[in-house]
Amino acid sequence: MVKEILFNFIEKNTSLILELETELTKRPAVSPESGGTGEGEKCQFLEEWLKNRGITQLERYDAPDERAAGGVRPNLIATIPGKTDAKRLWIMSHLDVVPPGEASLWESDPWQVIQREGPQGPILVGRGVEDNQQGLCSSVLAALSLTAQGITPPHTVKLLFVADEENGSDYGIDWLLKNQGKTIPAIFRKDDMILIPDGGDARGETIEIAEKNLLWIRFATTGAQAHGSRPHQGNNAHLAGADLAVRLHYGLSEQFSDRDPLFDPDCSTFQPTKKEANVPNVNTIPGEDVFYMDMRILPRYPIKAVLEAVDRIMGEVEHKYRIKIAYTILQSIESKATSPEAPLVKFLSGAVREVYGVKTRLIGIGGGTVGAYLRNAGLDSVVWSRMDHTAHQPNEYTVLANILGDAKVMALLMTKER
Repeated sequence: MVKEILFNFIEKNTSLILELETELTKRPAVSPESGGTGEGEKCQFLEEWLKNRGITQLERYDAPDERAAGGVRPNLIATIPGKTDAKRLWIMSHLDVVPPGEASLWESDPWQVIQREGPQGPILVGRGVEDNQQGLCSSVLAALSLTAQGITPPHTVKLLFVADEENGSDYGIDWLLKNQGKTIPAIFRKDDMILIPDGGDARGETIEIAEKNLLWIRFATTGAQAHGSRPHQGNNAHLAGADLAVRLHYGLSEQFSDRDPLFDPDCSTFQPTKKEANVPNVNTIPGEDVFYMDMRILPRYPIKAVLEAVDRIMGEVEHKYRIKIAYTILQSIESKATSPEAPLVKFLSGAVREVYGVKTRLIGIGGGTVGAYLRNAGLDSVVWSRMDHTAHQPNEYTVLANILGDAKVMALLMTKER
């Protein structure tokens, strides 16, 4: 049976995973925003590594970024030709990682992979080993289980390794989608199916098919500064900002109050978060104040409707306190959902049950992923993996058994007749 051949290859080639995880981690792919030089060295290594193991149909699409080494942010596609080029399967992972953070919290060098024993068997420790090198390595091992054994998949398989996922995807998937058919060839087709192994749970039972709309706003209130003992001579920008934050939190929550059990929490959220410093001393009424809000909105509510409500509430606060309010939208992303009946959802659910013996369930999330860009472009995409969620943490680790198990799930998807 083809399944047994594929699984046997995966189980016998853990050394490939150890090698690939180790070499990728040695090459920090930190974005310029976080003080790094980008993904160039890591991508170059991966490209050569794949070529040396027989995956030779490779294409690079480099987004210009003068801040990065070489002036570009690389996006790499590896193609495994199928018997037909229709209904292609994509598996997309990202090359970039976040910085290690506080060095004293790490028990080892974050850029050197350490193998240890964990409750679920061997684990690999290092920055990026789970986020997103677990998914990357699983997809590569699954592809090698075909190519190294001369197995042609029924449909073309494409592995996509993108840049800039950790900082907004301006040089990654968003750049590819905006430029395809223009400055670069058309990459995606409407009947493509895309798996993103960059989120999940420790059992592998959740398949993410939807995201809340995302809206980040910076609010700046401007009044008049005064002495703390004579507030009537000024207009307290901080007081107005505090009232605005409370009104937005409760007012928007009441206006956009629907619930959807697909999500956790099952409602839209409107949270005041960051607060900038204003005056340096206690006895001064501030004339300027700045705060931020993070809004995660059920997809049924368009962002335009939320902004109209924001404008109305702002007007009420301006009138009450005789101050001016201006806001800047930092992020605004609306996300369509992948249908629960999409073929990819059904194929993945069956493969997960076959490998892990668990029944999957569909979820939506409040956080943003690259899946939003693909769904908004009309492409069916899901986010799935079996992982412990150690991303961005000190001593980040991945469970070796998860890499191998996920590779088996991907291999089943690659050999599935549509």
